[in-house]
This record gives sequence, C-alpha cells and structure tokens, in this order.
Amino acid sequence: MKKSALYLNIEVPESETIYIEIYKSMIGDLCIGASDLGLRYIKLIKGKTPEPIPNEHTSRALMQLTEYFSGERNEFNLDLDLNGYTDFSVRVWQKLKNIPYGKTISYFQLAKEMGDVKCIRAAASANGRNPIPIIIPCHRVIGSDGSLTGFALGLDIKRQLLTLENPTKYKDNQISLDL
Repeated sequence: MKKSALYLNIEVPESETIYIEIYKSMIGDLCIGASDLGLRYIKLIKGKTPEPIPNEHTSRALMQLTEYFSGERNEFNLDLDLNGYTDFSVRVWQKLKNIPYGKTISYFQLAKEMGDVKCIRAAASANGRNPIPIIIPCHRVIGSDGSLTGFALGLDIKRQLLTLENPTKYKDNQISLDL
C-alpha cells in the first residue's frame, strides 16, 4: 500500500509532487493543486496559506479562473488528474462538465444522465466528493424543488457562483431548474 500525505485534506501519494497556486477570488482564497498530469483539486483556504509552487497546470487554471470570475469564460479547458478515484465518480464528474454555464439540473436528472435513476444517492455522493469544484461544475446541481443543496464550499458560495453565471435567474433567493 502506498503511503500518502494530506494537502488541505486531499490525500495524495507521497511519491507525487503537488504544485500549488493561490487565487484570491470573490468567494475567498482558493488553493489550486496539480500534479504533473493535471489539476488535482481546488480548495477554499481556511487558515494558513500554503507556499505557492506553480506548474503549467496551476498557472493555466489560475488564468482560466480569473477569466471565469470576470465573466470572460464560461468553459474550462484544463487537464485533470483524477487518478485514485472510482470509475463511477469520474463518470459522474464527466456528466457534470456537460451542464452548460448558467444552467442547473437536479440530482434526479443527474442520475438519469448516468443511466439509472436508482443511482441518485450514489451520484449525489460522487457530486459531493468532487475535488475540483467550479472547473467540474458541481454547483450547477440543485434539489428537484429548485432548492440549494449541499456544496463543499458552502451554500453561500454556491449561490454566488450561480448568480455570477446567470444573474437574472439566480438573484436573491430565486433558484429554479432548467428542465
């Protein structure tokens, strides 16, 4: 069994080098972590800020996140390193990447996209374990009744991201589904 280390509560093999970039965004300071293969995680920094050690993947992510938060980008084109995650989780995250900017779907719709409405809990769980929020847009999945539900970065940030993407639709407390 490989030894592993924790970087901001993300487990990675000790033999793997993690490169880090810090992005000061409208939702808080984000730590962008990447391997030599691609992006590994995005975490909201709570506490001590790690020392930046950038690579090409963190630098590209920083640039694209800057464009996203300024309203200039609605799709990401980044290499992702999802090694170590289950095939099911990776399939869920691939489905999430297909949700258009400014749109939302329900967990039920996500399970249907996976091909089995009975996998709704498993799909919701995989959605919640997404290590690369924003880039893999798990914030675009909401409750069937249009309510905001769990988001690793917090519901206030989920609302901010949805409002950024579609201000007229998600302003104030209004949330709705794109059916």
